[in-house]
Order: sequence, then C-alpha cells, then structure tokens
Amino acid sequence: MAVYEAIRNLVQYGVNTGLLQESDRIYATNQILEVLGLDEYEEPQGACREISLEETLDALLDYAHETGVLKEDGVVYRDLFDTKLMNCLMPRPSEVIGHFWKLYEESPEAATNYYYKLSQDSNYIRRYRVSKDMKWKTDTKYGELDITVNLSKPEKDPKAIAAAKLAKQSGYPKCLLCKENEGYAGRVNHPARNNHRIIPITVNDSQWGFQYSPYVYYNEHCIVFNGMHTPMKIERATFVKLFPHYFLGSNADLPIVGGSILSHDHFQGGHYTFAMAKAPIEQKFEMEGFEDVEAGIVKWPMSVLRTRSKNPDRLIDLGEKVLRAWRSYTDEDAFIYAETDGEPHNTITPIARKNGDFYELDLVLRNNITTDEYPLGVYHPHAKLHHIKKENIGLIEVMGLAVLPSRLKQELADLAEAILSGGDIRSNPELEKHADWVDEFLPKYEHITSENINEILQKEVGLVFEQVLEDAGVYKCTPEGREAFARFLRSVGFR
Repeated sequence: MAVYEAIRNLVQYGVNTGLLQESDRIYATNQILEVLGLDEYEEPQGACREISLEETLDALLDYAHETGVLKEDGVVYRDLFDTKLMNCLMPRPSEVIGHFWKLYEESPEAATNYYYKLSQDSNYIRRYRVSKDMKWKTDTKYGELDITVNLSKPEKDPKAIAAAKLAKQSGYPKCLLCKENEGYAGRVNHPARNNHRIIPITVNDSQWGFQYSPYVYYNEHCIVFNGMHTPMKIERATFVKLFPHYFLGSNADLPIVGGSILSHDHFQGGHYTFAMAKAPIEQKFEMEGFEDVEAGIVKWPMSVLRTRSKNPDRLIDLGEKVLRAWRSYTDEDAFIYAETDGEPHNTITPIARKNGDFYELDLVLRNNITTDEYPLGVYHPHAKLHHIKKENIGLIEVMGLAVLPSRLKQELADLAEAILSGGDIRSNPELEKHADWVDEFLPKYEHITSENINEILQKEVGLVFEQVLEDAGVYKCTPEGREAFARFLRSVGFR
C-alpha cells in the first residue's frame, strides 16, 4: 500500500535528520499508525528514494482524508493533523533542553545551530512555505532596506474562518506565546504546536522561554518570552550576554507603535544584521557620569539614539535614564506630547547587539498620538502609503525589514501585466488603490519592458517602505528635526 511507503519514508526522514535514533524506528512507526487509525503495517521492500517531507506528509494527509480520519480538508485542518504526525518523530522536551545546554558548553552558537535545525526538521518552521516568500533589497539614502512579502503564514479558507468564529473560546493557552503551547494539539482557532519545543532561560532572575518564530522573517528569527502571561513592558535583559551572536530587541509597550502581541511580555532577536545596525552615527553626544559610553543620533529615518560601551550594564543604566525622560517629555513645537487626557504617548523600541568588543543599545523614540487628520497615528504610515503598508511599525520594520501582506504577490503581478498592456488600472477594483502611486513613478522610467517591470515595481515598493519609516519617525531627518531631537537629548543631560 502507498500509505505504508509514506509511513516508512516519514520514519526514515526522522532518522536522516537526527530527530530519531535507529532504535526509535519501530516505536515511531507505531505512533504514526495510531494517528492514522491503522492497526497493522508491512514494511515496504526496497530502498527509500529521496524523501520530500512535503510530499510525504501530503500523501499521509490525503490517505487520512480518504479514510475519514481527517474529517475536514483545507489548510487549517491539514496543518493540525500533520503536526500530530510530526510529533511522532519528536524527542521529549527534556531531551531537547539537555542537548541544547550540553552544546552551549561548547559554544552558544553550537547550541542555537542545533535548536534552529531541530525547529526546521520538525516542520515547526515549514521550510517549503518559507521558501515561497518574496524577498529583495532596495537601495535608499539610508542604506539597503530588506523587503519581504511573507507567504509562510497560510491563508485560512472561508470554511475554517467560519468554524473559528463558532468555536468555543478557550483560555488555554492564553496566547500564542505562552509556554503552555509546547506540545499543544491546537484547534481550528489556535495553531497546533505538538512539534514545538521551548528552551527555558533565566532573564532578570525569572523564568523565560526561548523559541524560534514559525514564520522566520529573517535568519534565526527568535522570540524570548516571559514564563508568565503578563503584558508587554520594556525592561532590563541579559539575553545578548547569553547569546552574543544574536541581536535582541523589544517592541514598544504601547498600542499603534507596539507591534502585534502586547498581551505577553517578549523580545525578538536573531542572527541577522539589519540596515539600521549598519547605519552610521551622524551627530555625537556625551553625558557627564557616562564618559565610558559613546552616544549619538543615527542616520536613519526613525529617531534613533545609539549608545556603545564594553560594559552592557552601563548601557542599560543610561537607557533607563533616557526612557524615563522620554516618557514624560513634551515639546509642543515638535508636536511631541507625553500624554493627552491621561493617555501616555511616549515610549521606546530598544535593540541590543554585540559588535566586536562593544555592546550597542539602540533606543528608537516612539510616539502613538492620533489626530483627526491621522486617526491611525501621526507617527504611523500615512494614508497614501496604505495600499502597500498599513499595519503597525513594530520592531522588525523599525530595523529596516518590511513585512508586507501576502496580497501584494498577486497584486504586483497583475500591476506588471496592466502597466505593460497599457490597461486602465483604475477600472480594476483590486488594483485601483495603486493607481496614484503608479502615476507618480511611471514618468521616471523611459523604457519599461517585460524584462525590467518586476525590478521597477520591487524598487518602488522599497521606496514606499522608506517613506513609511520616515512617517514613523518622531523627529524628521531635516535641520529642524535634528535640532528638536538634540533639544530632547540636552534635556536628559547630553551635551
């Protein structure tokens, strides 16, 4: 039977990747049989051909649906089921944790290499979906910005969306970042995490968890989350000491400027150098009592104070001083208000990294005030850019990586076709929102052909993201903006 071959291939995949030992083969096979509702098995003859995990799981999912074990088809239900299958290959959490810290004694990088590979081999990070993401770089006056149209997160089908609305709302796990997700089977309104493993770490003398994002927006995109389900707040963290090859940043702790999940305290990090980290300091400052710390305004569209020292504790002390000052700072001439009607507006997005012998802490000033003209936020992408990017500008975008909606893949393809054919973009309901933008950039190009249209569209999308970041900057990159930024720094004690 073809299903026996798929079972054999899945077990062999587990052995090949190191998820299983050879002595686990029979046990894993029996676990898969149980998930599929089978009570007998015959080992196929002959050697395994090259194994594709995606094809193997598809074969098993098709069998499960045909036999009624998988009652509903569609991506949500298939993801719930194939995660159960992958769990049959997984080591226990204690084994993963033990091996991680054993490798850590060799080097932090050896430990994270093992854990990142495990997170991919287990299909927790679905390599075959991530590989479909659109990615490119755009040259701007601030350096090369990273652009991604993320397709890793599957689109839910209408039936699953309807079922999720009708499903009983559960308080377990409380959110997608809670430690209770480890091994959780999931449901139609909560993704399966049977194959999820978490590394416990200590941050600020309390228990936290370390894991990777299943949607990997950049290399080794990790999440460090509080062991307790507690709201987002900015605090001291020692993660970069634990893993000096990773940067670590925190989303701001206020709505609009705070990214996607504010209900659970967490950081994000990874093994990647963003454009912001490469951007130079354009104006230096110093402070009495912190002579061992270099500081300066970074040449970046958002308002960034970079601090550098060989002693990370000094950076944290100075960062806390800046944060306290910024939270209560008002400058009406620069349209900076600490609060209106009791609602706080000022906060910071902090990002830490090790750069050679120095630790660096970038402090990105944020403000979430709204007005009648800008109801989504004054320092938020303005309405003319919403056809490309409307969502909040969180930590990842702040550093120079645009995470753009999956709809753009088809829209850009359709736009390319319409531009080449000379069609009326405004007559297409899906493309009409892009018409003013196209009218604006087309005159820049003398020759547009099928060979260069995609490159042109990608470049122009990147330039829109440059404007997005400029909109989100509380102090603009103008002489007036830089003077207002310096005015704040002088109020803190910089000179």
